[in-house]
Amino acid sequence: MAEAIISRRGGSGEVIVEFDNFMPSKVELSEEFMHSTPTALSVGRDRLAGVSIGDYALFAGGYDGSSYRSTVDAYNISLTRSTPTVLSVGRRRLAGASVGDYALFAGGYTGSYWNTVDAYHASLVRSTPTVLSAARASFAGASVGDYALFAGGYSGSYRSTVDAYNTSLTRSTPTALSVARDTLAGASVGDYALFAGGQDSSYNYRNTVNAYDTSLTRSTPTALSVGRRFLAGVSISDYALFAGGRSGSSSYSNAVDAYDTSLTRSTLPALSAARYWLVGASVGDYALFAGGYDDSNYYDTVDVYNASLVRLMPTALSVARGESAGASVGDYALFAGGSDGSNYYDTIDAYAPPVPEARLYMPIGTKYKFGESEETATTNEITVPVPLTGYIKFKNGVIRNG
Repeated sequence: MAEAIISRRGGSGEVIVEFDNFMPSKVELSEEFMHSTPTALSVGRDRLAGVSIGDYALFAGGYDGSSYRSTVDAYNISLTRSTPTVLSVGRRRLAGASVGDYALFAGGYTGSYWNTVDAYHASLVRSTPTVLSAARASFAGASVGDYALFAGGYSGSYRSTVDAYNTSLTRSTPTALSVARDTLAGASVGDYALFAGGQDSSYNYRNTVNAYDTSLTRSTPTALSVGRRFLAGVSISDYALFAGGRSGSSSYSNAVDAYDTSLTRSTLPALSAARYWLVGASVGDYALFAGGYDDSNYYDTVDVYNASLVRLMPTALSVARGESAGASVGDYALFAGGSDGSNYYDTIDAYAPPVPEARLYMPIGTKYKFGESEETATTNEITVPVPLTGYIKFKNGVIRNG
């Protein structure tokens, strides 16, 4: 990174200090996530799936209250929306995962169960690879190495099936899950894809975790701290996190379990509210869990865990809802769609993590420009994003950082 400072004399006895991509010695993070609401989905819907690929976050499928949707919405790094070729079959309760240059949307339900797989290249061109080995819905996707994996699900019976697609979109069928189950969650960490929780054929809420390594060899790490279904999984840095879920016929979990690259489990500070049908997404070194339901209330709550596994509380969702989808693109974690039992939302909430900034101390009346226009300091302290590009003009006094 360039760290150039140029000082020169201006008119009226001013000194002009110009900064070019300069990193001050004292930098701190701003306190808040930035929350915005980009252009809405082209169609409001729930139980859709989200996947990130290249410069896009894709949201596909879902149900709008009257029909099963084939709609696909794509958001680029500027959060501009486009609508690629639709899915080959409209459906809800499908699963998503990415591998190589492809985002895959697999399975789903329309009154019957589907084995269809739609693949979107990073250029947003669609293809249809070999179908799943078993039609199913309410299953989970995760990625590891050169594979996108789809595990578990339901299709009239509970499935232990695992399908793996490589970077050429060739399908294989690794060792099945140790327990057949649906409504589980997937996440990745290091050399592993993990599938956690779910409900089995005896209607037990499972704490089972299965891990698949880059060779697709299965292992069974320490179980979740609480058995549950309808939980959410997110990957950040050196951890796979599993949060929330339904833990009984009338009980809900606020538990958060983290697995590191050695598959060692730790239990994190609980969610701020116990709930299921929440959704996860990550951006930078932050895992976000948003929305959800507890059979009485839909939530607009967002819980964030940083790379140190400390919990933060950013601005709430713009609309309380469950059964939405999460994906990331550029500097944003996106939460799309969902419902509150009556309404099917087209809402998108975008979260950008706290940005590094510097505090500069200068005489009142100093002129500076670190944005679009020149400003005048009305206090002795200004806060500006880093690295610094811009200038400061002053006549007397000292400029210091922190």
